[in-house]
Amino acid sequence: AEATKSRLRSLLRETAQPVAVVTSFMSPDASLRTDEDTPEPMYHGATLSSFTSIAMDPVPLVTFALRIPSRMASSLNSSPSNSPSDMVINLLCAGQASIATSFSRPDLHPHPFSTTPYFLNAEGIPVIQGSLGAISCKLVSRGVPLHDLPFPSRGHEEGTPPKSAPAEVVSELFIAQVTRVEVLEVSGDDRPLLYHRRRFTS
Repeated sequence: AEATKSRLRSLLRETAQPVAVVTSFMSPDASLRTDEDTPEPMYHGATLSSFTSIAMDPVPLVTFALRIPSRMASSLNSSPSNSPSDMVINLLCAGQASIATSFSRPDLHPHPFSTTPYFLNAEGIPVIQGSLGAISCKLVSRGVPLHDLPFPSRGHEEGTPPKSAPAEVVSELFIAQVTRVEVLEVSGDDRPLLYHRRRFTS
């Protein structure tokens, strides 16, 4: 299994992946999130290491995975069911590598929205200005813990983390329906930001 993982990583490094940032509201439990001086809602964002469209019919669907524990995963899993959208997925353009970095390293950039221009969609979720495009989405279901799937020859009881879990990255898979393609101002840069061979490129 480890040899397969290593070979797959090497293969995927040779394929360019689109770079996206998902934005949403901060989860209620993280929100001792507003203080008395700033009553407006707080937002959260995360750079996605995996994002793809998986269907157009009968409804458009996209999917991505998040490593857990994750504030974004907690935010999405606690989204209200009556909201038309839970998140915005922002597809970054070639000139937005610094934004991708800001949202991927909360340890180095604890307040990425303070340096990122954005506006709010109809549900009040940030849309990053200058992006190649942005889609508002509604979760189809809560995130699926990937370590709980019944993989063949996994060698441990279903529903419990693998024995090597402390050294492994555990992720949740999210599937969302696209509810709206946001209208953005033309930025003049129509080249997508890509991740290739461990660096951002275009």
